[in-house]
Amino acid sequence: MSVPSGTTGSTGSTGATSRTGATVDTLAFATAGSVDDGKSTLVGRLLHDSKSVLTDQLEAVERVSASRGADAPDLALLTDGLRAEREQGITIDVAYRYFATARRRFILADTPGHVQYTRNMVTGASTAELTVILVDARNGVVEQTRRHTAIAALLRVPHVVVAVNKMDLVGYEESVFAEIAGEFTAYATGLGVPEVTAIPISALAGDNVVEPSAHMDWYGGPTVLEHLETVPVGQDPATRAARLPVQYVIRPRTAEHPDYRGYAGRIVAGTFRVGDEVTVLPSGRTTRISGIDLLGEPVDAAWPTQSVTVLLQDDVDVSRGDLIVPSAAAPALTQDVTATVCHVADAPLTVGQRVLLKHGTRTVKAIVKDIPSRLTLDDLSQHPHPGRLVANDIGQVRLRTAEPLPLDAYADSRRTGSFILIDPGDGTTLTAGMVGDFAAGATACGR
Repeated sequence: MSVPSGTTGSTGSTGATSRTGATVDTLAFATAGSVDDGKSTLVGRLLHDSKSVLTDQLEAVERVSASRGADAPDLALLTDGLRAEREQGITIDVAYRYFATARRRFILADTPGHVQYTRNMVTGASTAELTVILVDARNGVVEQTRRHTAIAALLRVPHVVVAVNKMDLVGYEESVFAEIAGEFTAYATGLGVPEVTAIPISALAGDNVVEPSAHMDWYGGPTVLEHLETVPVGQDPATRAARLPVQYVIRPRTAEHPDYRGYAGRIVAGTFRVGDEVTVLPSGRTTRISGIDLLGEPVDAAWPTQSVTVLLQDDVDVSRGDLIVPSAAAPALTQDVTATVCHVADAPLTVGQRVLLKHGTRTVKAIVKDIPSRLTLDDLSQHPHPGRLVANDIGQVRLRTAEPLPLDAYADSRRTGSFILIDPGDGTTLTAGMVGDFAAGATACGR
């Protein structure tokens, strides 16, 4: 059965189709690094050299650059769009950009480097499959480099690139690159980062960003863009247990479809097939999938990132906020939550505070029972029982929810293992949470 005309819920797909008819997938990635390491210049170079900049955008950058007395366009201005950022010459917010090549589409988050904007880096990297961490070749691995690497490990970003920038200022010396790459890789591996790729670049000159460098013939690896175009993406969620948070219940009540009842949402993990036995949580009712509609047409199966409408064999009570899962791989329900969190609000999070917890499409009341520790990102040591978390703090919390929730561990699913805490008074987002403890490797590395 197809979705009745005029209903919603079956939008989105796993990829776009190019002019040649080939499917083009999407990579979400983030950039990070210390202030003045060249993040915005790297992003601007990527956009400029990949022909992803509109003529009027480039003309605007050229005008601003000329007004500052620059001889060439300052490509960092392509991402530093806020007036305050342009005046200070730094990035203070997450700047999102969208571009594409013949091989792949990209969603790019250029995150700030200042310590006080750590929460912004968490925001930008939370949905990324790859993080590019820049290191100034003159300074090497510094404190903020370690912070950003720890956050990438905390957020379970599967691919990390260390871009050793400003190689032109150290004479393109291979030994400088090798020392920084070795130190960074050892640190990241100790944190549990599964894959590290080191690339020597000069974002300002364009070396190894889009085109191979003529100054570093000793380097035989990919350019930044080549790596972004070829790194495997989108494979991991499909291998997980299937999860579909219900966003809408579709009941058209038309003469043509008098009995239609569909449950629409975006698949966040795994694959659903017609005939699968599924359980609706938190009710625990079991049934089978009788149909799946995608873009108004029936399909036999659907997978992550697709927005679908699922039809069930039995008349089960399902509403927004419920989670449809395979019966053989249903998560346990719990009201006691232990999680690693990054506090993003200016007001502190305190023991005893009453909050709202939003998990997927479900929002429930909760109370902060304890804050066992705060993580010191400088050396990854644990500060026990701080009593509260302030903006940019990362720590452990224990929560008690008013209703049971079907939570996965964040290590198993970045989607159904995460949540946010909300101020019930004004709706402000307080905290980003990840179910489970901080990576054991990171704790060990903090000796």
